[in-house]
Amino acid sequence: MRTKPPLSARMMRATWRGLPAKRYEAGWEPGLVVPAADGSPLLTDHYFPRAAGDFPTLLVRSPYGRGLPWSPLYGMLFAEQGFHVVLQSCRGTGGSGGRFDPWRQEAADGRATVAWLRRQPWFTGTLGTVGPSYLGYVQWALALDPPPELKAMVIQAGLHDPHAFFHAGGAFHLENALAVGAGMTYQHQGTLPLVRAMLRLKRRLREITTALPLRKAYVAALGEVPWLDGAMTHPEADDPHWQGTSVAAAAERPGVPTALIAGWHDALADQTFAQYHRLRRAGRATTLLVGPWTHTSAMQQGWPEVFAESLGWLRAHLCGDPAGLRPTPVRVHIGGEGAWRDLDDWPHAPATTDWFPAAHGALTRQPPADAVPLASMRYDPADPTPSVGGPLLSPGAGPRDNGALEAREDVLTFTSAPLTEPVEVLGPVAARLRISTDTGHADVFARLCDVDAANRSTNVCDGLVRLTTDEPDPSTVTVPMSSTAHRFAAGHRIRLQLSGGAHPRYARNPGNGESPADATALVPARITLHAGSALSLPVSLPARARE
Repeated sequence: MRTKPPLSARMMRATWRGLPAKRYEAGWEPGLVVPAADGSPLLTDHYFPRAAGDFPTLLVRSPYGRGLPWSPLYGMLFAEQGFHVVLQSCRGTGGSGGRFDPWRQEAADGRATVAWLRRQPWFTGTLGTVGPSYLGYVQWALALDPPPELKAMVIQAGLHDPHAFFHAGGAFHLENALAVGAGMTYQHQGTLPLVRAMLRLKRRLREITTALPLRKAYVAALGEVPWLDGAMTHPEADDPHWQGTSVAAAAERPGVPTALIAGWHDALADQTFAQYHRLRRAGRATTLLVGPWTHTSAMQQGWPEVFAESLGWLRAHLCGDPAGLRPTPVRVHIGGEGAWRDLDDWPHAPATTDWFPAAHGALTRQPPADAVPLASMRYDPADPTPSVGGPLLSPGAGPRDNGALEAREDVLTFTSAPLTEPVEVLGPVAARLRISTDTGHADVFARLCDVDAANRSTNVCDGLVRLTTDEPDPSTVTVPMSSTAHRFAAGHRIRLQLSGGAHPRYARNPGNGESPADATALVPARITLHAGSALSLPVSLPARARE
């Protein structure tokens, strides 16, 4: 049955501002059945322009249902702009048959859906894909062996490597894993089940994240989630559990033109940058847009920019209309300045400048003369250093005031003198640290902060690595701290913040070498920072030198 899009989608559509004027009225054909690779029925909704003519098709495959927000964001908006939109529930979700097994079925089911499209009278043979997060993963899965009809992709804050999402740095990304567990388990069931699950998770978060053992503690809020248990208990990338789940190879060969979109505080930003570099090395047509967003705010406050970027790319490659393309491949939002900047490539600043932690909490351009311990902290997993802001999937994500965090005794800070001129950091940030511990087992969390004239410390980017050593002497460890485009204003100060964790963003290091998922005992660790450590910043030329 063909009808108007659902009322809920039309109501949400009416609230958006800053979007291009629609070209067509949208129609809706719900509940189509598409056979998956094994014959399981995949429930699919078809949105279309209510007008005569040939229009390209967009495929959007989701484990989160076909209702809000996907129906208005993709079904209605793109149909209004002159696209057929096929919005499909992945198997085992949203009424589709079969069992949902994340990461493992999407390539075959995507190809089966394209085979179904070929039999539809309105399909012209010109296909694009679009979508965020897991909806980006399914695009990469299809592109492993792209059908000839696939002419363009738009990956909006999407991932290609599930293991890296859960375990990058060596520690389990606990809070984000729980959020994904709630979303994948309940969102496709409807708004009310999802809200109830998120409220249960919020109410029991401390109980879940401090349980000993950690494994299965989430069941009280989410029920049994076998894939989440598997992710938690297989920390090594080469474990057979993860075999075949990475679809990184899709970006490593010439193929489909691909636009990438991310936010500086997006939990998948590092995967987006890796995708961009692979695409560039392969000679693929690609663009990169990075805004001042978290994973969720990119699809909310950032939607006017995200939609315009996506629409321009799809029109250029599916409709032969390049009018919406940018003149440069990269556009980034400059934090601390609040302005967009067009760049020829990313990263923009190829060279790095080192800043050195020194005695009494100083951060200087000259390394300390003596190779001595600079400061130490005691990390107690029974009272773990809390996480504040950063690339989370929860409402507390993004830049936050770090003042209360930095007042804790288990947090070290090293701060520069007030800057006499602005400093622009454009690219990947890292800390090379000489660390010793009294237990041989510790996590090292490093964060770059911008301290303003009122002494407010705001996080810019960060990262964590797990350190295991049998040596009493200091070990040198590099902590990748993601990437940023940030302008430290004159009068502000640059700060390196260090701690032994960020909980519950990361699962606690028990301090005794046991698996964090199965540990039943906790051991505090003394972590000491030694001279010879450095904060490496990709500093761009001052503005006056670029002119």
